[in-house]
Amino acid sequence: MASRNRSNTLALAVLVCLHERPMHPYEVASTLRHRQKHESIRLNYGSLYSVVESLARRGLIEPRETEREGRLPQRTIYGLTEAGRQECLDWLSEILSTPAKEYPTFEAALSFLPALPPDEALKLLEERELRLEVWMAQWHGTRDLVQKRGLPRLFWVEQEFEVALVEAELAYVRSLCSDIASGTLDGLELWRQIHDPDGDTPPDLAAEWP
Repeated sequence: MASRNRSNTLALAVLVCLHERPMHPYEVASTLRHRQKHESIRLNYGSLYSVVESLARRGLIEPRETEREGRLPQRTIYGLTEAGRQECLDWLSEILSTPAKEYPTFEAALSFLPALPPDEALKLLEERELRLEVWMAQWHGTRDLVQKRGLPRLFWVEQEFEVALVEAELAYVRSLCSDIASGTLDGLELWRQIHDPDGDTPPDLAAEWP
């Protein structure tokens, strides 16, 4: 019986591709890139071949045949086992139905915001705000192109979701920048004291923490 290991979404991408039809790993990678799925999952050839080997060891995929084109190395075509087909559908169903705690790097950086002086943090956040605005402008251009080509919405809903996240992040960054710049951020005075070179004893953050 295949062990349960659902931490790597690249493995799910391989299972979904092979759910369509048997493929060799290079074809899986080409399919994902052609469909712009590398924008949603981290894809590189080295990790892809490691994932394929892992899925085969777990009994979720199996070699079906080999092929050779000219002088190119021989390629192994893989297909799903019945266990792999069930794992593919179960895993996808779990992700769609069950929210899970994720750990975005920006959230981590925000948690350590007091390590930087307020003015420097504000400058960096304003740079992020500008980059998010540029990203949004580029997205709108891409969306117009996709719509002109008639690609059904079904095939780019993941990009819609990414835009929704970026819009929410942009709104939050703008609000945070405004609060820091206007001096209305609760705790700003304490933050300034931490980085005041002319201050006496720096405040005890452990005592301030509830």
